[in-house]
Amino acid sequence: MSRILKSQSGTLVQASAVLFAALGDQQRLWLVSRLCQGGPRSITQLASGARISRQAVTKHLRVMEHARLVRSSRRGRERIWQLEQRRLEEASCYLNQISAQWDAVLERLRVFVEE
Repeated sequence: MSRILKSQSGTLVQASAVLFAALGDQQRLWLVSRLCQGGPRSITQLASGARISRQAVTKHLRVMEHARLVRSSRRGRERIWQLEQRRLEEASCYLNQISAQWDAVLERLRVFVEE
């Protein structure tokens, strides 16, 4: 595994770690799902149906904003939050790279064991 991480630039690994840490919470994953399904929403809309307070939703959104997973804009008195689709695509690409590297390692192991 360390070989996989060494093959990536430190910046990419660090940025990905922040992203995956932000996605590593059940409530934040739920918020991502809401934003994927319903598009940009206010905190009030996001908190509707949630088992957490609006303040907790805001806290989770700030963590995701730090990871560049969401962004917000002002619309009147409300702040509207939307998903940064490109960031999810980056995560998918990173996971695909790791998967391909593991597939290659496992294939070499299979060949070695079968010899």
